[in-house]
Amino acid sequence: MENRSRRVTSVDVRTEAEDSGPSGYAAARLRLLHQEARSGPPRRSALAELTDGWLSGLFAAGAADLGAPRGAALVAVGGYGRGELSPRSDLDLLLLHDGSAGPGALAALADRIWYPVWDLGLSLDHSVRTPAEARATAADDLKVQLGLLDARHVAGDLGLTTALRATVLADWRNQAPKRLPELRELCAERAERQGELSHLLEPDLKEARGGLRDATALRAVAASWLADAPREGLADARRALLDVRDALHLTTGRATDRLALQEQDQVAAELGLLDADTLLRQVYEAARTLSYAGDVTWREVSRVLRARGARPRLRGLLGGARTTAAERSPLAEGVVEQDGEVVLARAARPERDPVLPLRAAAAAAQAGLPLSLHAVRHLAATARPLPTPWPAEAREQLVTLLGAGRPTVQVWEALEAEGLITRLLPDWERVRCRPQRNAVHTWTVDRHLVETAVRASALTRRVGRPDLLLMAGLLHDIGKGWPGDHSVAGEIIARDVATRIGFDSTDAAVLARLVRHHLLLVETATRRDLDDPATVKTVAEAVGTQGTLELLHALTEADALATGPAAWSSWRGCLVTDLVRRVGAVLAGNEPVERPEPPASAEQERLALEAFRTGGPVLSLRTRAGPAPEEPAEGLGVELLIAVPERPGILAAAAGVLATHRLTVRTAELRVLELPSEVGGSVLLLDWRVAAEYGSLPQAARLRSDLVRALDGSLDIAGRLAERDAAHPRRRGVLAPPPRVAVASAGSRRATVIEVRAQDAPGLLHRIGLALEAAGVRVRSAHVSTLGANAVDAFYVTGADGGPLAGERAAEVARGVEAALRG
Repeated sequence: MENRSRRVTSVDVRTEAEDSGPSGYAAARLRLLHQEARSGPPRRSALAELTDGWLSGLFAAGAADLGAPRGAALVAVGGYGRGELSPRSDLDLLLLHDGSAGPGALAALADRIWYPVWDLGLSLDHSVRTPAEARATAADDLKVQLGLLDARHVAGDLGLTTALRATVLADWRNQAPKRLPELRELCAERAERQGELSHLLEPDLKEARGGLRDATALRAVAASWLADAPREGLADARRALLDVRDALHLTTGRATDRLALQEQDQVAAELGLLDADTLLRQVYEAARTLSYAGDVTWREVSRVLRARGARPRLRGLLGGARTTAAERSPLAEGVVEQDGEVVLARAARPERDPVLPLRAAAAAAQAGLPLSLHAVRHLAATARPLPTPWPAEAREQLVTLLGAGRPTVQVWEALEAEGLITRLLPDWERVRCRPQRNAVHTWTVDRHLVETAVRASALTRRVGRPDLLLMAGLLHDIGKGWPGDHSVAGEIIARDVATRIGFDSTDAAVLARLVRHHLLLVETATRRDLDDPATVKTVAEAVGTQGTLELLHALTEADALATGPAAWSSWRGCLVTDLVRRVGAVLAGNEPVERPEPPASAEQERLALEAFRTGGPVLSLRTRAGPAPEEPAEGLGVELLIAVPERPGILAAAAGVLATHRLTVRTAELRVLELPSEVGGSVLLLDWRVAAEYGSLPQAARLRSDLVRALDGSLDIAGRLAERDAAHPRRRGVLAPPPRVAVASAGSRRATVIEVRAQDAPGLLHRIGLALEAAGVRVRSAHVSTLGANAVDAFYVTGADGGPLAGERAAEVARGVEAALRG
């Protein structure tokens, strides 16, 4: 048996490849990729060297057989030119020639190189050009010019390659004032399309902002001699992303740069990391380093280009006299603006002024300017730590920074890049770069907290204590770095942080309460019966005071807006506002009134009478005026009224029919309408808000026809949904957490609240309805809420007597529904 620990050198592998031809190269490549002791930069370099040897052999053999002239060279460009080959990287090759050979000879030589590459199944990007043609193509195509900046000789006429490299670099430096703005625009367009690598759940390691393309762009800027990127940590960040891409190629066997969810655990294992979250955090760290370096570098490029453009005009105005240094405008004590950046004043002494970092950051954010790299690094290296508790000025400067709006983000990122945030707030380390495995969330935990503070800054006029609102925005999810309920853990951390930064005990208690209950309003408003006095009283007891309610209302909106587009809408906003109004009345001393069930509308009575007369379902589908007609995707304006003579199975049948027609249920209200005594009997009314997944809504007649068939058993709803799932299978490899069904404590005095949390899927409400019917309970109302891939539905159920279920009976129903969903 072969000793796997034997060290195989690149010379051994290269010799084997040269001796054995394509099959030898393939075998040597396979051995190299699976050497356990070799990975990262050494493997990439060895793979490039191995490929050089093989291609050199192909070139030499072709040139000898075809009698090709000496004026030809094989040149590696792009990533291969940099000597960085990942397992499934493309080979970017240029066959360079001086024009002395005929087209036939060059074509034949190219075929002798290209076809063996294709035969091995390797991706190839190739071209055949003279130096003049290469320069002309580079002048027209920025991407070609970027690739040529990394040109490296592989085989043939070394002088030809050397001359091309010198010419391309000279062209790049001469054209830098024109080409660098083009490159910056290219990077910005790519970032707009691909998003930020440091926050994506399934990032593209190459194309997203902060990815490998941006690392290449920074190399190009440095090659222009016009500006340079901050070097600290840059090489390590780039190496980390390349290592992840290598592992991705090896685990998938594909040339992909997208780190999909179902592959993250395997990639983490390949890299020897604990889990997928650790992997993502490492990727995010690297991406932030590259993004920040890019921001700093492009600011420097802009500054240099402005200075170059202004120099001739200034010389004309001043008669050739030398210009003075850029003016410095004071912003705060020890802080000035210079040339579009915030820098420290010459007299500033960070070692004597511990508040200076926060003062500089607040001044920069208020002015909408970036903090200079030199200033941030100087502060990180010399500033004294703040005492505990913080002085009042430090706390005020932090609040000012948080209240500056959108400019807060870039200033916060600058502080975080140099470690100042975790020095000021040590608890920040646990949430920094922490992924949120929920499609509703746009950002990582730490960025979400900053975004919430940004959103809260626009709501500060609505509250009496804007400082507490901003701090609550920054801290509301701080407990996500700890096990267990993040709201419970966050309450403890928030109280500690508030005390440490100088809030008194009363304010610290308010902050702790805001963090503990930051989800209370939106969850109650969307999942509970607001007409039930128990609902309103429970919220009032948790909130405590009018001032806290006011702050919690604003925090709820800011948190949802900062989460993502699926987390907030006019519908949710109206429900929360209604709940706040009712709770405010209770806090003002008014007992909540148990409102009687509202009388049926004329439309509902008409439908009920028609349903009783015909003995079957009657439907009405119409558009209602909603608070936000510009948000049709939320389904606010589409009302579906169904009247059916009371009988078992109606909820499950109706939900199943809607699912087969690709209608999403937003809210559902169910009630039994007793008909006038002269008519007799009762009718079940279902008043739902629905939205089409895509396309237009179906006609009411089609819905009624299918509902009739579902009720008489001739429509196989489960079969239809199964066929649809088979035709459009969901992505495999993503394991959703199991459903959880529980009895909500203190939910209602007139019904039992069964809360269902599960992966959203077509027919989920249909399955729940079947399970509740099998349990023998009556559904009084349903409150349906979908956030991304997660459904959180609350069902108000009663027993045969119309009252709430006893404790054990309620638990039995919950267990039955959960078992049905798991099955």
